Amino acid sequence: MEKEENKNIENKPKHRDKIEALDSLSVGISMVAAIVIGVLLGLGLKHLTGYTWTLWLGIIWGIAAAILNVYRAYKRAQKVYEGLENDPRYAHRAKYGDKSFDDEDK
Repeated sequence: MEKEENKNIENKPKHRDKIEALDSLSVGISMVAAIVIGVLLGLGLKHLTGYTWTLWLGIIWGIAAAILNVYRAYKRAQKVYEGLENDPRYAHRAKYGDKSFDDEDK
């Protein structure tokens, strides 16, 4: 059993923690980039058409793209943590049920 755990540890990439941290950082950077691109797109449309509302349209597109980036990162993180629910190290619910702390006081 110990050999399997050591083998799993050895198979992990050396800089996996750094890559995961950079992935989390990239969500923040992509949010800012999406909004900046939306503003630039809106300014370009305003310059081409002369209408101010096209600037706001670009800003709304940028904000929508930023929200979409956060949603995709959330879904990606959710897939990563789905496997942990069956892990015995995190099986508190399986051992003690689904009681909340408020139920214990009663």
